[in-house]
Order: sequence, then C-alpha cells, then structure tokens
Amino acid sequence: MAKKILISEQTVLEAAKQGRKTLPVDSGAIITGAALDRAKQLGIEFIREQKKSGQPSMPAGGATGKPPAGGQVIAIGSDHGGFALKELLKPFIAEMGYKVVDLGTYSDETCDYPDFAYGVARMVSLAQAVRGVMIDAVGIASAMTANKVAGVRAACCTDEFSARSSREHNDANVLTLGGKVLGTELAKAITKIWLETNFGGGRHLKRIAKIEEIEKRNLR
Repeated sequence: MAKKILISEQTVLEAAKQGRKTLPVDSGAIITGAALDRAKQLGIEFIREQKKSGQPSMPAGGATGKPPAGGQVIAIGSDHGGFALKELLKPFIAEMGYKVVDLGTYSDETCDYPDFAYGVARMVSLAQAVRGVMIDAVGIASAMTANKVAGVRAACCTDEFSARSSREHNDANVLTLGGKVLGTELAKAITKIWLETNFGGGRHLKRIAKIEEIEKRNLR
C-alpha cells in the first residue's frame, strides 16, 4: 500500500513564504487540522489533484471551503476520574464526523493520569491526530502533563468562552476536561465549540511564535 503524504502546518508556512495562494496536494494526502487552520488564516487554498476519471479538482475543504471533519483523527483519553465522561464524549465526537481513537483507560479502576495524557499529547505531537481530548477528575493535571510534550498547547476549559478563546487566540491542540466538575451537556458544548473554532491568526501569530521559541530554548 502506498504511503500517504502528510500535509503539515510547516508545509503551509513554506508555501506562504513563497507567496503562494494555492497549494496542490495529492488526492490521497492527509491534511492536519493545524495545516487547515493556518491555510485559512493565510488565505491559501488547497487544490486536490484531478482524479483519473477526469473529475474536476476541488478545494480540500469542499465546495464551501470549510475544513471537513471526515477522516480526521481525534485522540481521546482519560484516567478513572474521567472514564465515564470519555465514554459519553466518544460517540458525540464521532457524530461530528471525526474518527475517534481511544487511548484508554478502559475501565473506572484506579490508574495514573500522566500515562494517558502523554499518549494523547504524543499522538497530536506526531500529527497522528489533528487534536486531542483528555479527561481526568478536574482537567488541570492532564493539561500540565500534556504541555510537557513538544508542540502541544493543552488548555483546560471549564466553559464555552474559554474553549473558543483557547482555539481562536492560542491555537490549542489538546483539550482537557474535568469529569468530576463538568456536567455532560456542558462538556459536550465545550467540546463542540473547541473542535469547530479555527485559530484566528493575525496578532495572535507572533504570540504563538513566542511560545514555540520558549519551548525550543528549554528543550533538553
């Protein structure tokens, strides 16, 4: 089986440096969520190569130009304190059109949140998932863990405003939630807004760059 090409955020940034407004991609290429968001912010359009059948090419976002959820992977995990909420969020996220990869835990038996927060963050860091969702009892501990992984910007969100802001202003790629402090409907609302909100770019770009520079200076 031929290896699929991965279109990352860096690919988009390189195209922007060259002054390009369109970016041809293979019909089977996987475009990460960060790449889609950055392309929208920079005004770059993905153009899928024409199929052999002669069908016309279409922007990667479809006729509307909106980034599609279909085929994009969301990594999800929890410890015992977040297990029940994780089980409720999995089908909810899947109904939004995403492919959900459950990294555990798989029961409510006592376990250690760093093991699962790291697994979620690692998938996002390696671009094996476009974003990640991690749930423990409160959400704070998992955010602390996930933020130790290079390239991860984890946000613990407790309301819809913080969920939207973490994406629009901070380009968060991992959402952490508290299974013991959030009701089911609020958790669903936070997750939906977080997944559907794009990074705003503009003045926020230089601030994200500063975060990344701090991370690079402190890598060991």
